[in-house]
Amino acid sequence: MRHLNTPSLTLTRQSLRDAMIRAGWPPSATFDAELALCELLVNAWRHGRTPAPIVQILFLNAVLRVSVSDESPLLPDQGPLSLLAESGRGLQLVAGLTRRWGVDPQERGKSVWFECEKDAA
Repeated sequence: MRHLNTPSLTLTRQSLRDAMIRAGWPPSATFDAELALCELLVNAWRHGRTPAPIVQILFLNAVLRVSVSDESPLLPDQGPLSLLAESGRGLQLVAGLTRRWGVDPQERGKSVWFECEKDAA
């Protein structure tokens, strides 16, 4: 498992890409995971009440699990969107890019995560 403080979106994406390639994932498989990570990070910065969310990257056999933890107890809402909605599309994007995603409440805040399968890449 790898823990990252998130100094920048670019460095965090690069860290995920490097970890996936070291774990034997093809470079072409990193794009969806990087995009999903970006969505979770932007949500954490925007709604999470913490300037430096914690990113965890974990490989379990052929499954990649990435989580982003922040200090807000408010859980994300993936309700129906109106055409004029200014937010809410990010989690729909994460759901479309990944095998599954979810939220784990924590003692202080929450962790939003997604999983990708190597064979599906």
